[in-house]
Formats: sequence, structure tokens, C-alpha cells
Amino acid sequence: MITYSFPQAPYFLLVAGLLASLASGVAFGTVLKGGVELYIRDRTPEVLMTMRGAALLVPYWGICIGVCVFLASSVQLFAFSPRLAYAIALPLTILSGVLVWRQLIQIMEELEKRGPQVLGIDPSQAKS
Repeated sequence: MITYSFPQAPYFLLVAGLLASLASGVAFGTVLKGGVELYIRDRTPEVLMTMRGAALLVPYWGICIGVCVFLASSVQLFAFSPRLAYAIALPLTILSGVLVWRQLIQIMEELEKRGPQVLGIDPSQAKS
């Protein structure tokens, strides 16, 4: 009698990737919201330049890494090898991460050129 053994799915990595993405997403949102509010109040381009730096990029990388681990772990639930799962998850994560980051930079450039009206924010209504 031949027995087949399937590798155990990485449930711990699945949950860890999801939690890492969520925690990084909260940090990302907080930094982004605080930066936009500061820009609306001060209207200096240095605020937007600072937001494009490590303060926003580090939580964004955390989101991307968490998503990659989550996707790869999810693919492994269907009995794919870890190597194949990461070969699928990594390009998807990189492609979507680059596209979202480019879109965010374009929005920041529009915010710098045309002001807070781009985001549908009335500067007189902004928090002081």
C-alpha cells in the first residue's frame, strides 16, 4: 500500500502575514493622514517630500511583505510547494505594490500642484 503525505499548510505564516499587513496598514494610514493634514495646514512642499521618504515607505514595505507571505501561504493551502507558492506570490506582490506606489506618488504630485481640492478636502474645514 502506497501512502501519500502532503506537506502541512503554513497556517501560522498565513495568520502572521495577515496581521503584519494589517498592522503596517494602520501605521501607513496614520502617517499618510497626518502628513496630508500637516500639508493642508502648512502648505509647504517639504511635507510632501518627507512623506515620500522612509516614514511612509517602511510601513508600505511592511504591507507588501505581509501580503506576499499571506498570498504564498494561501497558495500552499492548495498543496503547492513553498517554492512555487512564492514564485506566484512574489511577482504579484511586486507588480501590485509598484502600481499602487506610483498612483500614490501621482496623487501627491497633484496635491502639490492643485491643492487639497484634488482630494475633495476643503482647507477651511481642515483640523487645526
